[in-house]
Amino acid sequence: MLVAAALVPDTALLVPGSGGTVDVAATLRSAALDAVQASVADARSLVVVAPGPRTRELTGRVVATLGAAGIPDGQLAWPPVAFGTGEDARASVAASVGLHLAARCGWHGATRVVEVAPGAGLGELGASLVADGPTGLLVVGSGSGRHGPDGPLADDERAPAYDEALLADLADAGPAARARLTQRPADEAAALAVTGWAPWQVLVGAAGERAVTARLAVQQVVAGAQHAVLSWVVA
Repeated sequence: MLVAAALVPDTALLVPGSGGTVDVAATLRSAALDAVQASVADARSLVVVAPGPRTRELTGRVVATLGAAGIPDGQLAWPPVAFGTGEDARASVAASVGLHLAARCGWHGATRVVEVAPGAGLGELGASLVADGPTGLLVVGSGSGRHGPDGPLADDERAPAYDEALLADLADAGPAARARLTQRPADEAAALAVTGWAPWQVLVGAAGERAVTARLAVQQVVAGAQHAVLSWVVA
């Protein structure tokens, strides 16, 4: 049963030290830590849901690393993080950000890490992930990465309106808003470099038809990408 969810950005900049001496994500980080702490307060287990090249659940000892983003883990201000036992499995950068946040909040409970790609069945996956006991979700993903000129991707004039409507629905979380989230085309999200599309489909499936109280804590465009921190509490 889903009890609460933290919606956090997927930027590596949430982990201090990743941007060198410049810390542009301090406000986002503070809000993200608060949201994650609230998501596990009444949970017996945590599921980290993050975007990935294919849909899979990591097994074994899941190791957080930002190496794929070109950031040496020794550069980070937070200590190394791993959850579980067995053979090492390296989490994606997005999932690693979630794991770092969970560890920083002092979470040591049962933890699953699921990376998801756009496709069918993500709502059903979300429902299955919260089927056993009180569960918190840590949902990692961001809005459009095409807010130029500060980002690496070309500016797209559709990005501001898209993200405004998206954040309104995520902050509403009522039945109509959740329906709109599931109806947003995956190809449009891909064209606008929206990384949260697949994780949010999982979130909506996990919430089911239950009432949700949502709160938008902060939103910020960093390096051309729309990032936000929200909380969902399920009745």
